[in-house]
Amino acid sequence: MKTIAVIPARGGSKRLPGKNIKPLGGIPLIVHSIEYAKANADIIDAIVVSTDDPEIKKIALDYGTIVIDRPAALAGDLEPTVTALKHVLESLTEKPENVVLLQATNPLRPVALLRDSFEKYSATGADSLFSVTPIIRKLGKITQSRYVPFNYEIGQRSQDMEPLYFENGLLYISKSKLILEEQKIISEQAIPWIVEHPFAELDIDTEADFEYASYLYHNHKTPNK
Repeated sequence: MKTIAVIPARGGSKRLPGKNIKPLGGIPLIVHSIEYAKANADIIDAIVVSTDDPEIKKIALDYGTIVIDRPAALAGDLEPTVTALKHVLESLTEKPENVVLLQATNPLRPVALLRDSFEKYSATGADSLFSVTPIIRKLGKITQSRYVPFNYEIGQRSQDMEPLYFENGLLYISKSKLILEEQKIISEQAIPWIVEHPFAELDIDTEADFEYASYLYHNHKTPNK
C-alpha cells in the first residue's frame, strides 16, 4: 500500500449524539467519506476507519473498509486526531508512504479535490498538504474594554482587504513518517490548498450544522470540478 485513506470516527459525540452514523442523503454520515475514498481508487490503495464504536465498526465493515479498533485512551474529547492516525499506522503490518485524512464531519467534498491536490503534493515532494479557504472578515480583539482591529483599519472597505485563510478540514495529506516520527499531520512546510466552495463552510458538530449539510447535499449534488 502506497497511500491509504484514514477516517477517524468516535462514537461519543456529546453535542450531536450518534452524528457519525446519522443519515445524510439516505446513508450514514461516515459513508460519504468512505464513498469519496472509493471514488479515488486510482490514488487510494486502502480505506481504514479508526473507531471505538461497535455500530460505526459494523457500518465501516459493511462498506468494505479496514477497521482499526481505537483504544478508549485515544478516544476522549480532548484527544488530538494525530494520535488516532499514529495508532492506525502502528497497527498496520504494511506501512504506507502517504496518509489521506478524511474527517467524517466534513462529508461533502468537491469531486476533483483529492485528485488535483494529490498531484501537487506528489509533484513537489512535500511532506504534507491541507485544504484552506479564504475569509474576508473585519476581525479585531478587545483589549482593556476597547476594540482593536486585527486585519484592517477602521473605515477600510472589505474589498480592499487581504484575505485571511481558515483550515476547513476537508482534506489532509501527510507522509506516514511525519505522523509516526513527529506526531504531526501538517508540518511548517505544508502546502496550503485553496478551496472556494460551499462545502468548505461545513463542519458538523450540532443539529444546525447537520441541517445545513442536508441543504448543501440536496442543492449542490454536483460539486465544482
